[in-house]
Formats: sequence, structure tokens, C-alpha cells
Amino acid sequence: MTLTLPLGIAEIEAILPHRDPFLLIDEVVELEPGKRAVARKTVRGDEWFLAGHFPGRPIMPGVLMVEGLAQTGAVAVLTVEGNEGKMVLFGGIDGIRFKRLVEPGDTLEYVCEIEAVRGPVGKGKVKATVDGQLAVRGTLTFAVEQ
Repeated sequence: MTLTLPLGIAEIEAILPHRDPFLLIDEVVELEPGKRAVARKTVRGDEWFLAGHFPGRPIMPGVLMVEGLAQTGAVAVLTVEGNEGKMVLFGGIDGIRFKRLVEPGDTLEYVCEIEAVRGPVGKGKVKATVDGQLAVRGTLTFAVEQ
């Protein structure tokens, strides 16, 4: 797979099965297949999840930030030769800590570093920042659908 960075929505959709409204990354700015990916998501004021989370005080739900991190890791995993067209599923979510609110207008930078892979299962160390400030960090376990 030949990829030219940054990857936009069309290129991301060629890698991931996710689609709007559940595609939670806007672009991939760094990629080392099987090792590391960095993606960005700008939270717009009209996002579907902000209407109810929370009225009058919109903030991005933490679970959706974790999903964005997982999608970033999935790009790193699905660009490995032999994994194209497969699905990457959650196997575990460990040590997740939320450190700051994420509001409309903020741009999240998602980083996933693949730490270990054994067969179809692996772990990735993840973090998301806004303007260099830590928003969330933890470890995600994944399984590549065989």
C-alpha cells in the first residue's frame, strides 16, 4: 500500500471500515505501519454528540476520545501488509486517564505507539493532546479479525 501523508478522509476510509458519523479522525499526519500513527480531529460545534453532552456546556465524551485513539491505532495496524481490508477490534482498555476537557474548536492530536504484537493480538500505548496539553492517555489492546 503506497500512502502519501497527510491522509485525508477518503484515504482513511480506504483503510478503516468506519464512516460518518463514527469516523472520529480527520487526518493522519504521521504513519509507520505496524509501529506508530499520529492523527488529528478538530471538534466542531455541530458534532452529533455535543447536543446532549452537555446542553449549554458541550464537551467531547471521553469514550469517543478513546475511540479516536483506537481508530488511529487501527490505521497503523491495517496498513501492515496482509492486514488490508480486515477489522481491528477492542480487546481491552487499560489505565485510561482523562486530564482535560475537550471543547468545540479544540484539535486533538492522537498518538498510538504499538508496543507488542503476538499473532492477531497487540497492545498500543496511546495519548491525545490539545495544544500540547495532555487530554487522555492509556493502553489499548486490540485483535485483528482473522
